[in-house]
Amino acid sequence: MTDRVPSADHDRSADHDRSADHDRSADLRARWARSLTAARAGAADAPDPLPYADNLLARWAEPQRRYHTTDHLIAVLDHIDTLASHAADPDLVRLAAWFHDAVYLPDRSENEERSARLAERGLPEAGLSPAATAEVARLVRLTVTHAPAGDDTNGQVLCDADLAILAAPPEPYAAYTTAVREEYGFVPEDAFRAGRAAVLRQLLELPRLFHTPYGEREWETRARANLGTELAQLTS
Repeated sequence: MTDRVPSADHDRSADHDRSADHDRSADLRARWARSLTAARAGAADAPDPLPYADNLLARWAEPQRRYHTTDHLIAVLDHIDTLASHAADPDLVRLAAWFHDAVYLPDRSENEERSARLAERGLPEAGLSPAATAEVARLVRLTVTHAPAGDDTNGQVLCDADLAILAAPPEPYAAYTTAVREEYGFVPEDAFRAGRAAVLRQLLELPRLFHTPYGEREWETRARANLGTELAQLTS
């Protein structure tokens, strides 16, 4: 048997993929730098934002992730941009998005708390004030329940952005559920179906999934339909 020589088309495809990954990483690093710089509000002698972005991007690229990847981070940041006018401080919400799944191990239950603590350690070193750091950590912890108070506009934006996938069209929603199943590949099928069904019922029992006017108007009905369809498939 002889070794196969990669074709020119294969080389071009690989080069294209590397270029796309580089462009996406560069865009994310720029988005992080803009948000951190704005949140620092001109703090003197603040350190370079980019090493902090690189540390977080390495976390989001860990091999155990299937759904909670940089694709999810980008989607949440994009949704925050859509909802930004509703937030009291959208740049702090964006920083919270970077941290909200920075620690993610599917077999652990304290990921949000560990992610919040990571923010509490890293953001002061990156030049953020104690008050701003505390707000970012609070927002990260809020993603445990996705139940912001009625006057918590920052929390409403982060929670809506994080759950917006629930309102995706059928194909991306199916890709989302497949990726979640892959993250929990260590769980037996019967146990996963029962656990996932319980999560879906809990979500459907909430009086509202989305808390911003945009989220309630644009995402609520479709998300409930997706959840209901998935629940029926799991329990049939």
